[in-house]
Amino acid sequence: DTKDFATALLSAFRQDVDVLMVGEMRGPETMAAAVTAAETGHLVLSTLHTNNAAQTIDRIIDTFPANQQDQIRVQLAASLAGIFSQRLIPRISGGLIPAYELLINSRAVANLIRERRTHEINTVIETGSTEGMIDMNRSLAELVARGEITVESAYQYSLNPNILQKLL
Repeated sequence: DTKDFATALLSAFRQDVDVLMVGEMRGPETMAAAVTAAETGHLVLSTLHTNNAAQTIDRIIDTFPANQQDQIRVQLAASLAGIFSQRLIPRISGGLIPAYELLINSRAVANLIRERRTHEINTVIETGSTEGMIDMNRSLAELVARGEITVESAYQYSLNPNILQKLL
C-alpha cells in the first residue's frame, strides 16, 4: 500500500518490472510518473477517455501547468510508442464491435508533438498505413464494407464525416 497513485507507480518501476498497467491517468503527478517510467524503458499501458490519438496527446499535455508543457512535449515525443483509440459501435447483428485508430510514434509524429502541431497528427495517421497506422474513418469504412455496421452508424461515430464519405 502507498499513500497515492503516483508514489505507487514510481515504486513499481524500481521493482524491475517490464510492463506497467496504469488505470486511467487523471492528474499531472500520475502522468509525469508514467512518462518517466516510459523514458526509463518500461512499457506503460494506460487509459484515457478521448476520441482519438491527437486528443489523447493534447489531454496529457494540457493536464500540466503551462510552464511544464514544453518539457512534457519533449518527453512524450521521445517516449511514446503508440496510441490505440477505440469506439464501440452497434453491430447490425446485435452487440457492439470496436472501430479503432492506431497511431505509431515516428519521427513525423514526434516532431508534431514537440512543435505544438498535434492538430496535424490525423493526417499522419491517414497516410501512415505502410507503418501500420489506421485512422478511425478507415476502420469505420472497413466495418461498413464487411457488413458489420450501418452507414448511418459510421457517420454517427465519425469525427470527420467528409473524410468518411470519401472512403465509403
